[in-house]
Amino acid sequence: MLVSSEIRQIFSRARILGNGDGQVTLSESEIFCLLHQACGDLGIPPSVSGLPDLSVALPNTDYYLTPLEWFQCSQSSWPPTEGLLASLAACAGHNQDFRLFFENLAALHKRRLKYQRILSQQPRPTMDQVGPRSLLEFGIVSDGLLASWLMWRKWIFDVDNRAAQETGYLFEPVLASCLGGEAVGSRNSPIKRLNERGRPTADGRQIDCYDGVNQLAYEFKLRVTIAASGQGRFGEELSFPVECKAAGLTPVLVVLDPTPSSRLTELIAVFAENGGCSYVGEAAWAHMDAKAGPTMAVFLERYIRPPLVKMALHDEISPESIKLTWTQDSIELQGSRTTYRFRRS
Repeated sequence: MLVSSEIRQIFSRARILGNGDGQVTLSESEIFCLLHQACGDLGIPPSVSGLPDLSVALPNTDYYLTPLEWFQCSQSSWPPTEGLLASLAACAGHNQDFRLFFENLAALHKRRLKYQRILSQQPRPTMDQVGPRSLLEFGIVSDGLLASWLMWRKWIFDVDNRAAQETGYLFEPVLASCLGGEAVGSRNSPIKRLNERGRPTADGRQIDCYDGVNQLAYEFKLRVTIAASGQGRFGEELSFPVECKAAGLTPVLVVLDPTPSSRLTELIAVFAENGGCSYVGEAAWAHMDAKAGPTMAVFLERYIRPPLVKMALHDEISPESIKLTWTQDSIELQGSRTTYRFRRS
């Protein structure tokens, strides 16, 4: 099969994330496993894909229940590079949205691998960093307990900050691609910030998803709470639909969590006042499914929605008691029923 340059570019993009010390590069065996995963999700048979059987069986059809280590085990049956390219081309020929599905799956997988690396390499805080903070609690508890408390909370803050960063790099582009648009940075944005007199400035406005064909500008939110206002960000949220309208675009608000709040009601009203619309909760998922088409709707329902929905169930539940243990070569998070352990490098 003649493999196009576009397929080769997709293959190359799927393999590599980033550059330098932070680069994540998937092996061809891992690409082989991800192709099998994507074909299984979309019901594409081997007679179409041309993929040989896995030499190490897939432990679970649910990606999230398959250990990351399985993807890294060497599959002796994986074909050479040209064979993988031919399979990718065959699948893309069979299903025009397969390439988008596969690229998003590979992007998710690489980010998960990168975050495991972050967990293993995030340095332990030093007392030079956190020692002065002991002034607020010194003498209330023993020195040893306070020192551990300071180090744990600094380390947890650091890895949580990295988690938010990596999720942002992944989440918005994936949703944007499902909606038929793309995330746009402030530098290249068609939306300009307005000055006090309501006139456009030279400063662009970042867009979560820009659909240039239909002139839509999407704003994604997991949820809208009072906290956004309390932290001084709500003015930014309210100005977005106003600046969209000034740029000749229709603002669209997508909020995945339907939890009501006065701020959500206010934000929906401002979007409507500026010719926009809003989709909240089930309506948001239904809108994304409809825009995504049948193939990318499968991606949303298998890879994006389940973690968000399941985590939301714990929103009103008291946090489970956990035990954190830091040893020389690993960190262990132990709950009442499960243990999460990762090695430190």
